[in-house]
Amino acid sequence: MYSIILPRFGSVAALTLLLACGNHNREVRLPSSDTTGLARSAPGPMGRASLRQVATLRIARAAHTATTLLSGQVLVVGGMVDGGGSVAGVELFDPTNNTLQEVGSLADARVGHTATLLSDGRVVVAGGYNGDYLGSVEVFDPSTQRFRAAGSLVEPRSGQTSTLLPDGRVLFVGGIGRGWTFLRSAELYNPQTGRSELVGSMNVPRESHTATLLGDGRVLIVGGHSGRRPNVEVYASAELFDPRTDRFQTAGALATARHKHDSVRLTDGRVLVIGGADRTDRVHYATTEIYDARTATFAHGPSMANRRYKIAGTSILLPGGDVLVTSGAPVAELLDIRTWKFRPVPGRLPAAYRFSAAAALSEGDVFIAGGYSDRNENTAGVWRFAQSVSATR
Repeated sequence: MYSIILPRFGSVAALTLLLACGNHNREVRLPSSDTTGLARSAPGPMGRASLRQVATLRIARAAHTATTLLSGQVLVVGGMVDGGGSVAGVELFDPTNNTLQEVGSLADARVGHTATLLSDGRVVVAGGYNGDYLGSVEVFDPSTQRFRAAGSLVEPRSGQTSTLLPDGRVLFVGGIGRGWTFLRSAELYNPQTGRSELVGSMNVPRESHTATLLGDGRVLIVGGHSGRRPNVEVYASAELFDPRTDRFQTAGALATARHKHDSVRLTDGRVLVIGGADRTDRVHYATTEIYDARTATFAHGPSMANRRYKIAGTSILLPGGDVLVTSGAPVAELLDIRTWKFRPVPGRLPAAYRFSAAAALSEGDVFIAGGYSDRNENTAGVWRFAQSVSATR
């Protein structure tokens, strides 16, 4: 879901565009000094929340994926290492004891891919980049802890989004394809048959966009960009994919064009769009916007204390309806749905990590891992946001 630029990036030049224009970037092994833990927070509306480092990845990586399995464990797949190489290694985090173990390996090392949890507990890993744009699909089976080949996409792509639809199919949208081509296309993958087919295309090509499943089964596509610097165009537009027609339609526009942002569906069905950047990637946003599907309009939301970008997939809806924004700044922030205000989570990460990965754990805890700093150094750190002190062990 990003664009990658290799040499630590902004785009995916060497690693190609996965982070195009700055979306994912390398992977690096962190020095042992990067094991700083986070301070515990004081009691607040959510109780005694805390954020601290609990483990270390075997491979320091960025632009990877983290997927919570039905068992509660978290599957960490692929990514980029320092210097731009893509990763085939896979790790499994056990939240009961905060440990990691290596499990299997991808057939194709990849970065800028997607990982989608199916209703049967398997995980579909698709697309990405490893020196070439990938169309291959691999499925992880937690019962064997192994991957197997499971068909291919119609169009090789990296930096795409993936969304599990209510009918069990997986929707892949946009990204970057061969020849550094920004894609308007979308396709539906059937995990039962391993076949993917093209559906209607978006109005514009997009990468560094977000895709959010709405309560009625439609998928909201927001923002993103196309083009290489200096000709990058960042979008304010939004589109809706309707699985009943397999077509896209326009869905309003943001007040601020943005890419490399994040989006989360709130418990009331609205969608919170968070942070991002302008076309230069030098202006980062602390603002948020709210999409209302009933009116197909965006409205201004509460602002964060910190500007953040390259944060797709790292904002987590908590069980009580609050939203935890975990990456893109040294401090995590929590949107209190009751006050409609962000507040900082006490304690600081060692750096403002970008292209990290996050996943929800049980009882409102959150797993946060990897990413790279402004110094282009990857971290192997794993942090845990916990609703109570005892949960961090």
